[in-house]
Amino acid sequence: MASPLHLWLPFVFVVGLWWLSTGLILRLVDRGRSPRSPSGVQGRGLLAASFALVVGLSGVVVTREMTTPVGAYLAFVSALLVWSWQELTFLLGLVTGPNRKPCPQVHGLQRAWHAFLTIAHHELAIVLLGLAVIVPTWDAPNQVAAHTFAVLWVMRISAKLNLFLGVKNFYEAFLPVPLRYLLTYFSKRSINLLFPFSVVLASLVAMLIWSNALAAQSPFEVAAASLVGTILVLAVVEHIMLVVPFAPDQLWRWALKTPPVP
Repeated sequence: MASPLHLWLPFVFVVGLWWLSTGLILRLVDRGRSPRSPSGVQGRGLLAASFALVVGLSGVVVTREMTTPVGAYLAFVSALLVWSWQELTFLLGLVTGPNRKPCPQVHGLQRAWHAFLTIAHHELAIVLLGLAVIVPTWDAPNQVAAHTFAVLWVMRISAKLNLFLGVKNFYEAFLPVPLRYLLTYFSKRSINLLFPFSVVLASLVAMLIWSNALAAQSPFEVAAASLVGTILVLAVVEHIMLVVPFAPDQLWRWALKTPPVP
């Protein structure tokens, strides 16, 4: 059975990295709201995202044969670096979709199609990044990078569907001004029918992963399951924040405060 230290260390590491990395991305994007040289901000953001992507993809390949706790941590960080590319390019408005207009007065499948067109290029980018992570690690001993990316991918799809169907909180503060048209595709309601299934199913999978961590025999297996299990727990928490009376931006107030323009 895994020792408490081997379980708590990955948990604290992932929570801290999640909070810090999210804040750094929001900080960069928030500065992009300033009227000062927005193109320069986009260029620096793209450069930073591309550098993270190269390092992340290299880390995925290098760590695929590493079956040590260090290998698990490095593979996890590599997957996050790859994921950060699509986060930054989307929030900077560089990779979104062909539709960049508010939602027209349509309903049902037409509204869903218009909503998809707002993020079509973004979704394609995630598919390509997912393949870039999963293919090199296929049948490799270290699957942490692939599992981490898969968790982020599936839970992001779930979050987008729930935003479209209707939730209480929209994470408005996270969207820069040029992307505020996306809010017109969200529905404001207390909860939707998909939401309970999303949370319950993800929670059950998280419990299964954590049970594997508790029963793991090697330090690598403990670290691998704990890292993936924690990021899934955080994704469930992010889902819950969509429907509870809580402003998620409170967690990253330091990152969302744009300095005044002289």
